[in-house]
Amino acid sequence: MLSNEHIALVKATVPLLESGGEALTTHFYRMMLSEYPQVRPLFNQAHQASGDQPRALANGVLMYARHIDRLQALGPLVSQVVQKHVSLQILPEHYPIVGSCLLRAIREVLGAEIATDEVIEAWRLAYGQLADLLIGAEEEIYAATERTDGGWRGGRAFRVASKVNESEEITSFYLQPADGGSILDFIPGQYIGIRLFIDGEEVRRNYSLSAGPNGREYRISVKREPGGRVSNYLHDRVADGDEVELFIPAGEFTLNQSKKPLVLISAGVGITPLMTMLEAAVHSGRPIRFIHCARHAGVQAFTDRVEELVAANPQVQRFYCLEEQRPNDGAHAHGRLSLERLKAWLPAERDVDAYFLGPKPFMSAVRRNLRELGVPDAQARYEFFGPASSLDA
Repeated sequence: MLSNEHIALVKATVPLLESGGEALTTHFYRMMLSEYPQVRPLFNQAHQASGDQPRALANGVLMYARHIDRLQALGPLVSQVVQKHVSLQILPEHYPIVGSCLLRAIREVLGAEIATDEVIEAWRLAYGQLADLLIGAEEEIYAATERTDGGWRGGRAFRVASKVNESEEITSFYLQPADGGSILDFIPGQYIGIRLFIDGEEVRRNYSLSAGPNGREYRISVKREPGGRVSNYLHDRVADGDEVELFIPAGEFTLNQSKKPLVLISAGVGITPLMTMLEAAVHSGRPIRFIHCARHAGVQAFTDRVEELVAANPQVQRFYCLEEQRPNDGAHAHGRLSLERLKAWLPAERDVDAYFLGPKPFMSAVRRNLRELGVPDAQARYEFFGPASSLDA
């Protein structure tokens, strides 16, 4: 059990983590992924190469160490981690591997003079506390969804019922359960985990659900990423009738019930979870502004569906901002989504619920502009497709 002395030792490492946490976590990942191949499928190697995953872990470790004596101060961080873990099926047996590598990394990066036996013991107990917290929360979700109609535990086989090109870059996959049984409903905005075997190697990824729940099938819509191993495999090698394995839907970037005007802002493939929000919200009668940005009309997805919803629901207004102008591209503006354009497209009343998703620079600009235009921070929600990061410049 963590004593006050253990807590003091862990918190004393915070300044070291602030200055060198990313080096520590980079070493941690390198060690773990080379020595424990069984956990490699749980991590996106592109995020390792970019440094996004080590940075995200460094931030999480720092936050935990800083607030170890009052975990409630972590706010939504724990729940966000739990949801990501559930979507990838992180299990209790994975935690000892992570713990042993983390303690070794602390010792090897900080050195024995700083990472003394007493410090390592304090961190061992601290990690054990965190692992127990996460394992317990994840098991509650696994057990509850297994008992729910249409639910399951672990992986479940789904068949590709159809594969549809949505744009020059984005392809949708309609996935139906291979056993013909019912499936879980989900909350608009959530994502789902997928397990694939590419050339004999297991990989796992999360993809946003891009069509509302209907009890029959799930739809994911995948952008082909240059050099993306999984996205290119899905585009080029997965065909109608093939089977993939899915984990249960998860995620906290979800549409809240409200009567406030709704603003949905996306760029590129960030449109995918916002489509499920749009489809759900049109039935509420609340005013909706749907703003989508893309490089050009050729890569703009779901335009026909958006136009269909707009035509049937007069409380919905949509605006397209395309960087490159093409003939008859249907854009309401060309170039980037500037402060002035956003101001013109927002409702006059700024007491709105805003959801936005896209590349990090885009999201940073949107959050900054929403603030400047008077939208409360608590009502401006976003998430990252990859590891959590900071939108601060």
